[in-house]
Amino acid sequence: MATRILLADDDAALLRVIQFKLKQRGYDVTAVSDGEQALQALKDSRYDLLLSDMRMPKLDGLELLEEARQVQPDLEIILITAYATVSQAVEAVKLGAFDYLTKPFEDGQLFVAIDKALKFRQLQDENRYLRGQLSGRQYLDGIVGVSKPFKQMMAMVEKIAPTEATVLLTGPSGTGKEVIARAIHHRSHRSEGAFIAVNCAAIPRDLIESELFGHVKGAFTGAVKDKKGKFELAEGGTLLLDEIGELGIDLQAKLLRVIQERTVEPIGAERKHDIDIRLIAATNSDLRKQVALGKFREDLFYRLNVIPIHVPPLAQRRDDIPILTRKFLERFSEGAEIILADELMQVLVDHPWPGNIRELENLIERMVILRRSDRLTTADLPADFTSVVSEETAAPSSPQPTSDHLTFHEAEKKLILDALTKSGWNRSKAAKDLNIPRHVLIYRMKKYGLFYDSPTTE
Repeated sequence: MATRILLADDDAALLRVIQFKLKQRGYDVTAVSDGEQALQALKDSRYDLLLSDMRMPKLDGLELLEEARQVQPDLEIILITAYATVSQAVEAVKLGAFDYLTKPFEDGQLFVAIDKALKFRQLQDENRYLRGQLSGRQYLDGIVGVSKPFKQMMAMVEKIAPTEATVLLTGPSGTGKEVIARAIHHRSHRSEGAFIAVNCAAIPRDLIESELFGHVKGAFTGAVKDKKGKFELAEGGTLLLDEIGELGIDLQAKLLRVIQERTVEPIGAERKHDIDIRLIAATNSDLRKQVALGKFREDLFYRLNVIPIHVPPLAQRRDDIPILTRKFLERFSEGAEIILADELMQVLVDHPWPGNIRELENLIERMVILRRSDRLTTADLPADFTSVVSEETAAPSSPQPTSDHLTFHEAEKKLILDALTKSGWNRSKAAKDLNIPRHVLIYRMKKYGLFYDSPTTE
């Protein structure tokens, strides 16, 4: 990608000459005639270098320098003036200008100043990347495993993290897809930027467009002020769209346009904003099946599926269960030396883990909190541990008989399962019958492991 330079000068003739010469050297140049236009350009798009005259109408060079630093802190800035003074030069450097040129200047002086500024920016980027690698390595230390599926997955993470490629993470709920997404971010050039995660299933459908793309004041009832969407908040960093399969078809079309154009248009806005993010999507659904059923756009699927990474279920990572268990013990023990009996570890290794790593983590935390001593045995397993295995591994369409004395969670699960069965596993109908929002129903389904692939699961 060509280096992007923003050129600001109210001298139209000089502006055209410098723009032509910079383009000849292969730079991507945007030229504006005053400071206000330059500031707006910086708000709308990202640049590597700002080359600005000192004396301009509406907003002079020093004022633009201050404002530009707020909009794009890593931007390199070179100021140009025909009225050079020592005090101006000192002030410019204090405010963060990289260099200061006096008119008239030779082409060679300008090109040398630009080359030095861009090399300095490159060094800054490399330093940030190296720091990101170190922090990323520390972050990955919390992701442990020795199993073959885990090693294969992490080898892929290490390989693709430094790139800008879009990633699609697949795998059952509870396998740690968001943790892997964060690891990719921390190992990338964007590690110092924001990591923004959005659960598409947890946001009501009438709000998700505003959450993703933002809105301007007055765009709709309740829009009392401008609001940035998640795409803009992730500028310079990484955006994770979790449960991407839950997006409606209409929103899928808008998302596709954002990905293709790399611009976002807030609701009610009159102009689009360029975005600079790395996109990661995650799903526990079979998107190819969703495409075949007409529930997911094929063109969007291929846009997201550039680098597919499957996050394996815990049942396929049984060699990792002892390591993960000890990690969770260490986390929740708060300094106590807790020992786990061999027979208990064997039970954990043999368990089917329908809730995957999240289920294991919750179980260990519960056992540590309720322990009777610092040695955990099978006697410390919750009373419902065996029943959870049989219930959650059974097909959702074949509920097991229950007693008349149900716990709250058992009763809630039964109500949800009955509503889903009655509606033919149509989630919208089931949510309506239960008188709860659809996203709440989906959350409860995940909680109880109630998933069933069917053409009617809208």
